[in-house]
Amino acid sequence: MTRQSPLPTEERGSQWLASAGLRPTRQRVTLASLLIGDGQHRHVTAESLFADVQKRGESVSLATVYNTLRAFCDVGLMQEVLVDGTKSYFDTNTHDHPHFYWEDENRLSDAPADQLEITRLPDAPEGAEIASIDVVIRLRRRD
Repeated sequence: MTRQSPLPTEERGSQWLASAGLRPTRQRVTLASLLIGDGQHRHVTAESLFADVQKRGESVSLATVYNTLRAFCDVGLMQEVLVDGTKSYFDTNTHDHPHFYWEDENRLSDAPADQLEITRLPDAPEGAEIASIDVVIRLRRRD
């Protein structure tokens, strides 16, 4: 069996967009390539992704980064993880899983899902159903 060479980052980004039916504009391909171009999952803020775009020498506005991340979430390519109700992180891993939020570093990382056990939830109020459960475990380094 021959081993296939890895896809170039732009091609991987374009295929990711196509899988969700998104038109591969220059800005979307640039952002998609930064997000999943190496095949690894990412947790980013709009600001951190914007900084990565600037380091790469690309021309994409911060507003476009925000709008594109929202579009990626809307079509299921990413999920938004809220921390403190004010800070949004965007995760390329869309499977249900818990997160660690490193307070000292303002960083989000995956927590081991196989170690999380939720044994009981409160009943949803009348006329409502539980749509999802988000678990963010806040951490800080010991002194």
